[in-house]
Amino acid sequence: MSVSPHQPGARAPREPDDLYATPPPWDIGRPQPAFLSLTRSGVIRGRVLDVGCGTGEHTLMAAALGLDATGIDLAARALGAAEEKARARGEKVRFLRHDARDLAGLGEQFAPVLDCGLFHVFAGEDRTAYTGGLRSVLRLGGRCFMLCISDRERGVWGPVHKVTRGDVEAAFADGWQIDSVEPSAIELSVAPGHVDAWFVAVTRI
Repeated sequence: MSVSPHQPGARAPREPDDLYATPPPWDIGRPQPAFLSLTRSGVIRGRVLDVGCGTGEHTLMAAALGLDATGIDLAARALGAAEEKARARGEKVRFLRHDARDLAGLGEQFAPVLDCGLFHVFAGEDRTAYTGGLRSVLRLGGRCFMLCISDRERGVWGPVHKVTRGDVEAAFADGWQIDSVEPSAIELSVAPGHVDAWFVAVTRI
């Protein structure tokens, strides 16, 4: 996850690296269960892009399957930690410092794309730029799997405007097929232990 859910009493970080000055609560040292379920079902295959990869758990998850895996993030500190993990685990991966609002700037195509906790930090023009970029990097028929904090979460965690089903439908209305929007959770290393989320699957058409 590239950008933190809100923590009570905390100021919004000025730079992405501020989020990783200490281990962030969403960095649980393993992939989120929703994404692990995809690996068990055999859905994750092909050339994988992990957007907002943070310290790289989902990029490394894909690499452990023998897949070509790339992770991008703006937080240099997180990317450094991700590279250290890759060396320690003996996994061949690529981590790039890149803005997810300019995915077209990568000049490459992938399928699938994984998004753990990034979509919900964008709104307005930033969200439009992000979803447009997803279309540019996803091959026709390629899928994006997304875990985002939902409006079902009633606690203090999460963005000010938590994601509704309607938000998902609006963001992926043009040129996409929405395969599923299912209740899920993002696990945390601190209380309350998780936040309510949507697990979303969309296909570029």
